[in-house]
Amino acid sequence: MPEAIKKHYSTCTLCEAMCGIEVKTQGREILSIAGDKANPFSQGHVCPKAAALKDLYEDTDRIKLPLKKVEGEWREISWEDAFDEVAQRFVSIQDEHGIDAVATYLGNPNAHNMGSILFGPYFYRVLKTHNRYSATSVDQLPHHIVSRQLFGHQQQIPIPDIDHTDYFMIIGGNPLASNGSIMTVPQIKKRLKAIQQRNGKVVVIDPKKSETADISCEHHFIKPGSDVLLLLSMLNTLFKKGLAAPGDIAEIIPELDQVKNYVAPYTPDRVAGHVGIQALAIESIVDEFSQANSAVCYGRMGASVQAFGTLTQYLIMLFNILTGNLDRRGGMMFTQPAADTLPHAGRGSLGKFKSRVRGLPAFAGEYPVSCLAEEITTEGEGQIKAMLIGAGNPILTTPNGEQLDKAFEKLDFVVAVDFFITETSRHADIILPPVTALERDHYDIIFHNFAVRNFAKYSPALFEPAAEHLTDWQIYLSLAERIEVLRGGNTTQYAALWDKQPKGVVDDMLKAGLYGQGEHQLSLKKLEANPHGIDLGPLQPDLPNAIYHPDQTIHLEFDYFMQDLERVESHFFSANQAEQDTLQLIGRRHLKSNNSWLHNSRRMVKGAKRCTAQLHPNDAERFNVQDGQFIKVSSRVGQVQIEAEVTDKIMPGVISIPHGWGHNKKGAKLKVAEQHAGVSVNDLTDEMVVDELSGNAVLNGVPVWLEA
Repeated sequence: MPEAIKKHYSTCTLCEAMCGIEVKTQGREILSIAGDKANPFSQGHVCPKAAALKDLYEDTDRIKLPLKKVEGEWREISWEDAFDEVAQRFVSIQDEHGIDAVATYLGNPNAHNMGSILFGPYFYRVLKTHNRYSATSVDQLPHHIVSRQLFGHQQQIPIPDIDHTDYFMIIGGNPLASNGSIMTVPQIKKRLKAIQQRNGKVVVIDPKKSETADISCEHHFIKPGSDVLLLLSMLNTLFKKGLAAPGDIAEIIPELDQVKNYVAPYTPDRVAGHVGIQALAIESIVDEFSQANSAVCYGRMGASVQAFGTLTQYLIMLFNILTGNLDRRGGMMFTQPAADTLPHAGRGSLGKFKSRVRGLPAFAGEYPVSCLAEEITTEGEGQIKAMLIGAGNPILTTPNGEQLDKAFEKLDFVVAVDFFITETSRHADIILPPVTALERDHYDIIFHNFAVRNFAKYSPALFEPAAEHLTDWQIYLSLAERIEVLRGGNTTQYAALWDKQPKGVVDDMLKAGLYGQGEHQLSLKKLEANPHGIDLGPLQPDLPNAIYHPDQTIHLEFDYFMQDLERVESHFFSANQAEQDTLQLIGRRHLKSNNSWLHNSRRMVKGAKRCTAQLHPNDAERFNVQDGQFIKVSSRVGQVQIEAEVTDKIMPGVISIPHGWGHNKKGAKLKVAEQHAGVSVNDLTDEMVVDELSGNAVLNGVPVWLEA
């Protein structure tokens, strides 16, 4: 008799939107995945990526048991042997070459993984290495630094109250493709249209007329990397026109009136030519923003991964503050998550130590990934000899991937926690494969902190894991325990951790949190009894309670941020101008992609080729390029050959190549069809060019040369 068909109410973990899904299973087979209409947060919405969870689970390329490379060939080994060898090799390498000889790199999927977030740190701590890297420094690092400096905690990032705003300005973001980013927001298209339906306005500022710009009220092209000038001139206009009106919040920002002096030189007339937006248009944006009943300025990936990304994100926060739109309904607001990690997590240390070779600053215990290759190849004390890669593919996703690819060949020992042989994990000596997302328990530790509405949901694993399959947290805890034993350390804590499991930690946080008592009485048991999740209401004003500085004031830290104005002046207003035969490279993303993965899913890559170089018709004519023609794009560090896509949706002088492609490395065992392999845009980005304030990678505004 066939097994019964079951329904499970889970969460899609393939982006930040936390969409609820209804998964039908029969035995260990996934029959279908659809939106959960009873989920109060996403209300049945899913994007095409949700179906890829089934593809990942069923993928014949997926690794399920540990692999060891023996004479160039992969062989399955037992978990016990794998753990023993990894622990012994890491300890012996550190004993011989120093504690920093072993490094770690963590990819984006860790942020979507309850077990990795809660139990992974036990492994990182037992390694004791300073050589820690992650995808943070090719993405959102400026957001964390701004929040650490202003509000006292790296994770205390206010997000747009999109459901109540009347004017939504988006700088360098494309939420229709990302489903929101540092803004957990399902049904983004519906929410943006709702702003317009209540006579509000959506304005997009971006070098590309994106999918979000297509449905906005107004779009302005901006020259890549010039956002800092736009923000400075917008703040200048606020003061010039007497529009600065921070309201009661000024009482907890003692230095706020000093902003006027810093922005005084940056009039719209002075910056317009560098920005590509006319002075009158800049003033009009400021007028409309200031006159709206509520407004929010949101800057995301494009605003962060440029030469002045940290200063830009800081100025965005100042603009929201000075217009009275921080901690206000419809403006930038702090969330009130049910399982709040902030009281228990590190607030983020800045610049306590610097990278060995180039002296780039560490933040929250991590170095910028732009310096990883040189830390592997430069000899001397502290040289990286071994690495653990946790759910990451830095050879495709970090600057100068070709250089990093060659650097990995020099490592003595590489371990990958991954269930695919990717462009990076192909360098591993041992691969430790965790289960896929639907095979483990899930609570969004990170993204409830960025949700546009307070909400809580727990998703049990669809299946009892098979004895031979392990979750990420079991892998990390096993390694930590073995290393502790080899070093003669105290292992008593591990028995309690094995017993509690990550879900036990979540239960503790729920009970101790804001909703653990009173009306809600939240606990893991209550969430299990409410499988669609529980709505906890709209965002609420939370200052000064949201501030983690002991004095409960917002620190503007002018000495740190405004010192970068000297670099702004030199970069934009010195006599040295960029060569006129270059184009400015920017990235882009697509709704059916998730960084460098999901390209192994046929349903995610079928259709028109997406890895193309978009350029404006004027530039196509200038370089004698036809639509569909292959072109060579070169930068200081490398070159790629890619098909041209001529379109007026890109600003003249700009070329756009999507992020995350380039699946043509020898040894990567993915079945991506050749026509969909694409090229890696990070074979063009330059590891030596960083945002000097933070060390964040510069992925936008990279000068490149084009040949037909």
